[in-house]
Amino acid sequence: MANRNIPVHLRHVPMPGVSSFAILAAMDSAVRGVLVSVWPLVMYRALGDAASVSRVYFLVGIAALLTGLMVPWAGRFIPRRWLYTGGVSLYLIGPSLAMTGQAALVPFAYLLTSAGTVTIFICLNAYVMDYIARADLGRGESLKIFYSALSWMIGPMLGVGLMHLWEPLPFVVAGVFALALGAVFWRMRLGNGKQIARARAPAPNPLAYLRRFARQPRLIAGWLFAVIRSCGWWVYVVYLPIFCIEAGLGEQTGGIALSASNALMLLSPLMLRWLQRRSVRRAVQTGFIGAGLLFLLATLGQGWPPLAVGALWAASFFLVFLDMCGGLPFLMAVKPSERAEMAAVYSSFRDVSGIVTPGIAWAVLLVAPLAGVFAACGAGLLGAAALAGRLHPRLGARR
Repeated sequence: MANRNIPVHLRHVPMPGVSSFAILAAMDSAVRGVLVSVWPLVMYRALGDAASVSRVYFLVGIAALLTGLMVPWAGRFIPRRWLYTGGVSLYLIGPSLAMTGQAALVPFAYLLTSAGTVTIFICLNAYVMDYIARADLGRGESLKIFYSALSWMIGPMLGVGLMHLWEPLPFVVAGVFALALGAVFWRMRLGNGKQIARARAPAPNPLAYLRRFARQPRLIAGWLFAVIRSCGWWVYVVYLPIFCIEAGLGEQTGGIALSASNALMLLSPLMLRWLQRRSVRRAVQTGFIGAGLLFLLATLGQGWPPLAVGALWAASFFLVFLDMCGGLPFLMAVKPSERAEMAAVYSSFRDVSGIVTPGIAWAVLLVAPLAGVFAACGAGLLGAAALAGRLHPRLGARR
């Protein structure tokens, strides 16, 4: 009888749905969106040339990858809600160090922020696979992109503008958004996710689940799609602003181009309609072919820089489309009993691309101008399109 006097919203915690995770993704995007165009400029100012920036990104990528692979192991001892909160804390510590402006601290600040990103991403994907049905994953990815559109549309241009007013200001704003992200997460009361089944014995080491991943070709292919798609974004986010500076187009041009690209996220509902009428295989192929050809076209912009900026902006349409559908082959192939571990494997695509992209760019820049990086990226995207042709033709269709 006493329970009847308790408000319904306190007696029954709402089951998290697609919109709940889209809200979290949007808040996370607010933090990263403000800083995404700031980090390359801060690095370039501190280190002085594109090759040095590539070297730092390469080393930070390795460290962040190892951090991400350790998250499932840490999850055996730390509840998931506290792991997520730890990632939010890194969003506060990293920008705080970057505010000092010291060249020795900027790479370390970026490393901490990257570790926060991968921790939050792993936890969020584990929550998604716990609570969202396979048939709704496509709608969930589309809604996350749509909700995040405003952050990615305004953030890059805002970050550069704030940096010109006062260099530490974008890091202050990112910290405020990080606090809001933590508050929204705890308000949703997601807890530690669903427990499908407990293992009879703990894995012998933190990387033991990689063997299970290596035995599943569908997971490998889905992970490669995510890596190559992320490489495209790395080139766009990091090397387009540097290209604009070296071509005399100014620091603002890269931030404006990135904001304009992210405005394309508002088209995600239309992209979802197109996807729902076609197979995942055709959608993934279309995205990689379109992006690859336009990155190759951007190579010609070494002689006429506006061509490179325009071609890469057009390519970003296909990268946004791949953000919506490119992760589906992996997410649809994960077994329920391996969600937490495979979420960690999937999240490693960010860090692997953060190693591969600057590593290849570092090598390309030894023998070619910056536009050569666009050509290498375009070739990789077209290679992914060829791999996508091997996906099952009915993947993603409702049974």
